[in-house]
Amino acid sequence: MIFSELYSAYYNAVANIIKVAIDHPLQKNELREIINAHAFGESVLSIEPAISEERWQVLGQDGTTAIKHTPTMPLTEVQKRWLKSVFMDPRVRLFTDSLPDYPDVQPLFTAEDYMVFDRYSDGDNYEDADYREHFRLILDAIRNTYPIEISFENRSGRLTKAIVLPECLEYSEKDDKFRLIASGEPLGGTYNLGRIRSCKRYEGAFSVKRMRKKAGKKEMVVMEIYDRRNALERVLLHFAHFEKEAERIGENTYRVTLCYDADDETEVLIRILSFGPMVKVTGPDAVIGLIKERLSKQKSCGL
Repeated sequence: MIFSELYSAYYNAVANIIKVAIDHPLQKNELREIINAHAFGESVLSIEPAISEERWQVLGQDGTTAIKHTPTMPLTEVQKRWLKSVFMDPRVRLFTDSLPDYPDVQPLFTAEDYMVFDRYSDGDNYEDADYREHFRLILDAIRNTYPIEISFENRSGRLTKAIVLPECLEYSEKDDKFRLIASGEPLGGTYNLGRIRSCKRYEGAFSVKRMRKKAGKKEMVVMEIYDRRNALERVLLHFAHFEKEAERIGENTYRVTLCYDADDETEVLIRILSFGPMVKVTGPDAVIGLIKERLSKQKSCGL
């Protein structure tokens, strides 16, 4: 693997472990805290044993390190090439117009190098200057907690105005669209950014109870991962943006508990099924039933 955000996080976590160990012997609880702060929640399953068993020769048994200087990690040529490819994604421009160029390298890949086959083709227009302006204002309103006045196109094509308090932005990978989740009376709810025609800060009196998206309803699925062909790594990366816990329950076998919004259930089930026999759903019973139902439908179609 040429480059992976997984290993980049590992390098940063280990660099911070070394930094602390240079100052004083590292205790086990400190080691875990650093891993949790700089890597992923489940990374303790990989990093701590690798260091404790001295497969990664970073710390001695007493928690000290032979390294004398705090590590620095300048970007490699491959990382620059990867970043240059990422910066070519038009969605990056939603956040800033000031991006490093790295003129001395070529992008590692371009949009022509891969084909997305499970995404709708009518995604948001991220190149549109008004869209970018609306996105940045909404993002600022979320960060600084102030209301905005928006004019948006409803389902019947009519323009409607609303004064809302932005709560969060939600991205749908399958639809390739951003949505605004906002509180408001009477027009709080969900708005497609692509339908917003104007957006400005609201300076008048505004009082509404701040309410998070009814994301309220959370569901859970428990899976056993058989770690063949890097199945564990692939599953954790695939569900990186979900709340989850992972634990080892046997040799090359792991249990992963995944939490998700009820609205995302269909997509979650499809993703789980994509891993085939490497993943077994063990609970709850309702989810097992849904998995069996989907498999039965697939079988009836001759798949």
